[in-house]
Amino acid sequence: MIFGHDTPAGRRFDIILLTLILLSMLSVMLESVRSIYEAYGVYLKIAEWVFTGLFTIEYAARLISASNAKHYATSFFGIIDLLAIAPVYLSFLFAVRHSFTVVRSLRLLRVFRILKLTEYIGEANALRVALQASFRKIVVFLLPFFPSLSSSVH
Repeated sequence: MIFGHDTPAGRRFDIILLTLILLSMLSVMLESVRSIYEAYGVYLKIAEWVFTGLFTIEYAARLISASNAKHYATSFFGIIDLLAIAPVYLSFLFAVRHSFTVVRSLRLLRVFRILKLTEYIGEANALRVALQASFRKIVVFLLPFFPSLSSSVH
C-alpha cells in the first residue's frame, strides 16, 4: 500500500499523503506572512508538529516496509523524506526560532513521486549532485543558527 500505486488502498494512501503535503506547504506559506503568523502562529506551529509527526510515521513505515531499508533511506526520495521532517526536530533540539522554511519546502518534491512524475525529473539527479557538492557550504551557512555547534567546530 505504501509503495504501490496500483491498488485502491495505495491510491487512497497517495491521495491522503498528497493532501497532507499540500496542507503542510500551505501552513509554511501562511507562516511566512507576518500578520497571519502574529494572529495564528501558535496554531501554525501546532499544525507543523502534527504534519511532522504524520510524515515521521510515514517515513518509518516506508523504512519498515521497504524490501531494503538502507537502499530506501539512501535513495533520492528517502533523503527528501528525511529532509522534509528533520528541520522541525533540529529547530527544537537546538532551540532555533526559525525552522528552515526552505528545507521544509522540499516536501513539495514528494508530490512528484505520488503523481508518478519521477520519470520526468532528470534534474533530480542534478539536484542530488549539487546538494552533495555544496554540502560543506550549506553546513557553513547553517552554523550561525546553531551556536553550540559552531563553537565545537573550531
